[in-house]
Amino acid sequence: MRNLRHALKILALTLLLAVPAAPAQAAEQASEIIVSAAASLTNAFDALKKTFEAAHPGVTVVTNYGASVALLKQMESGAPVDVFASADQKTMDQAVAKKLVNQATRRDFVRNGLVLVVPLDSKLALAGERDLTRPGVARIALGNPEIVPAGRYAKESLELSGLWAELTQKYIFGNNVRQVLDYVARGEVDAAFVFSTDAMQARAKVRVVKELATKTPALYPVAVTTSGTKPAARAFVDFLLGAEGQRILGSFGFGKP
Repeated sequence: MRNLRHALKILALTLLLAVPAAPAQAAEQASEIIVSAAASLTNAFDALKKTFEAAHPGVTVVTNYGASVALLKQMESGAPVDVFASADQKTMDQAVAKKLVNQATRRDFVRNGLVLVVPLDSKLALAGERDLTRPGVARIALGNPEIVPAGRYAKESLELSGLWAELTQKYIFGNNVRQVLDYVARGEVDAAFVFSTDAMQARAKVRVVKELATKTPALYPVAVTTSGTKPAARAFVDFLLGAEGQRILGSFGFGKP
């Protein structure tokens, strides 16, 4: 009988200790936020998340990078995302229209510029986009304007200079701006259109020919998704707009919005 009572006490204690396990696991899971961000933000956000996690013990930031429209399509398909950062306003407008993000949390947090670049060892004496019409320029890389904001800005710039249609046969389209950057860094194309921040990251492999004008400013918006109910999601957006977040973004070449 004494052994039975002892066994029951042990069982009761075991069950008591096991009760908090489920809430603890739920709390741990809730501390993870998924941030989908434009490919051009890769280096900056890799640095940002480390600083953010250090300031928010127990919070883990999982990043997912890609072309802004591709990320939007992922969210439409049900991919779990807490924060969405786009490289253009158009894609974020679509996210708002589809009720994928919380409009009240939408903020412009950085701006970027568009540049024409060539491989560092290029022998082509290019001074601007007009020189792309030369016979010696056979391949020009840019993001697919249908899905890549940098490609859309490049198309705008070439339309402003009246060259878009003339250069059609020379275009090599990339699925995101980092793919375009890789093309030119490896010397697989003669020239490319990328964001100025991307050119800065690859300055050991590419040379900037010219900063280009675009009809639409390259302002980057960020917002919490409609499924992003975790407090850390809003805290991450606030961090991007705060002094430390802006300092880190600035160190990667991004300008203030």
